[in-house]
Amino acid sequence: MARYVLWDIDGTLLRNAKSGGGLYDEAIQQVTGFTPLGPRPAEHGKVDGQIIAERLAEYGLPAVAQDAVARRLDELALERHAGGSDVREPVPGAHEALAAVGAAGWTNALLTGNSTTRARAKLVGAGLDPDLFDWEHSFFGGTARARTDVTAQAASALAGEPHVIVGDTPTDDVAAAAAGIPFIGVATGIFPVERLRQTGAVLVLPDLVAGLDDLLEWLGGVPAEETLTA
Repeated sequence: MARYVLWDIDGTLLRNAKSGGGLYDEAIQQVTGFTPLGPRPAEHGKVDGQIIAERLAEYGLPAVAQDAVARRLDELALERHAGGSDVREPVPGAHEALAAVGAAGWTNALLTGNSTTRARAKLVGAGLDPDLFDWEHSFFGGTARARTDVTAQAASALAGEPHVIVGDTPTDDVAAAAAGIPFIGVATGIFPVERLRQTGAVLVLPDLVAGLDDLLEWLGGVPAEETLTA
């Protein structure tokens, strides 16, 4: 029986991009011709499909543009990656944490708000080998309307196999709890330890360096043959 650590990407394994939200509006403008309204509030924890749908609705644009915008978003991500203009940076300890989790007998996989294409481009751009992850047992939000859609898919696909989500936002916790999956918070994004401790997290780490031993200790206490529930 496999055991899965489902990693979020932005703010968890990689530092948040300074202007990542602008790519959605760029895709919308190129598909629809509409000039978006400028800087927006933070949307940390939301999934790609949700962000696109909400922006189309806010701008009064037809919902049928959703798929075309999503495709253009993927294309822009690949173009930026190929051009070297979207180089991402792993959080301190990311490489070591992935190696340690694998050595402890767990399988590294992904549960992210991005599409498969964007997730792979971000990881490669940050120097993280995509082959470190089990892509067949990873879950993506490129077409989802909420993160709970992604966690529900994970819970169904991994039923009977221990799995835990590692993420950096309270939204990760809400979505994990909705699917009955334990959540481990890591304060490598914009939310501090104190805020993550207000969630239902089974464990909160300050980062992947100081928190690695606690992460491994928690994982080591999970029975290999029993279903893990929050």
